Amino acid sequence: MTRRVQVIDSHTGGEPTRLVVDGGPDLTHLLRPSTGSSSADWPRVIESLRCHHDHLRRRVLGEPRGADHWVGALLLPPVGAASLCAVVFFNNVGYLGMCGHGVIGLMASLAYLERIQPGCFAIETPVGLVRAQLHDRHRVTIGNVASYCYRRSVPVLIAEHPPIVGDIAWGGNWFFLTDQHGLQVQFGNLSALTKRAIALRQALVSQEITGAAGQEIDHIEFFGPASDGADSRNFVLCPGGAYDRSPCGTGTSAKLACLAAQGRLLPGQTWIQESITGSRFQATYQMVDSEERPAHAPPDAVVVAPQITGQAYVCGQGWLVFEDDDPFREGIGP
Repeated sequence: MTRRVQVIDSHTGGEPTRLVVDGGPDLTHLLRPSTGSSSADWPRVIESLRCHHDHLRRRVLGEPRGADHWVGALLLPPVGAASLCAVVFFNNVGYLGMCGHGVIGLMASLAYLERIQPGCFAIETPVGLVRAQLHDRHRVTIGNVASYCYRRSVPVLIAEHPPIVGDIAWGGNWFFLTDQHGLQVQFGNLSALTKRAIALRQALVSQEITGAAGQEIDHIEFFGPASDGADSRNFVLCPGGAYDRSPCGTGTSAKLACLAAQGRLLPGQTWIQESITGSRFQATYQMVDSEERPAHAPPDAVVVAPQITGQAYVCGQGWLVFEDDDPFREGIGP
């Protein structure tokens, strides 16, 4: 890999996205399959990144150049002629299926670079095509992949606490969502929230509670009362152990799916999701057509098409430099 990587840094509701715009690996041979398919061979793309190019993830996000809570985005050329781009999101421990705040940050970054003007765009991700409407340089609405509640009222046993009952839902990533965690969802309570969410995620693994087809539930989402003007406040634990500073786009999508399954929110109604930091997303959903249902969704699942609106701001631009004799050239961390 080149010794320099060009990046644009942004934050969406306080959650950072580092967009790699130059200096990443050439994955063209994987993005454009010889079979004539109109979509990228995403399993091979992710496998190639994991096995042959993971140094990019470690260098870009690992200390001393990054931090555990940063999310990276690798900008790639699209396969479909009608798409704006393809993108792979990654964090301090691996690769993500989707990232809602990251798509909002991507759009704001491309607007900052004057590569796009306000309008509607299609973005290719490993879990499907995502729509994004750029309203202005900061405000973006994403049409996320079809989302659904997989299981409701699932009890999980953790040490020194009554069983925690919650829902399992897909919003582009797998979530366990609950308001029965026994803690105040307040910024000053981050340590206790993180400790309990980690214990809950470990319990899901030990008790073999998974998403569809045995997929790991790698995001935990706690809910509590919000401040005036919002419907709820959340705390989201991400796969690498950091918390989401934004309300979490895929987590809000999972929440919409659960609300729809419970009959608590109708199509077109607005849900205001507040994050642990106080930032907010506006969210609505519509029902999806049968052909748009995820292949792993059960036949009786209520499947929705979420729309999430948030704002992102560019906060940095430049080159990351990796000197040959730097002992931390590869970053600190896994």
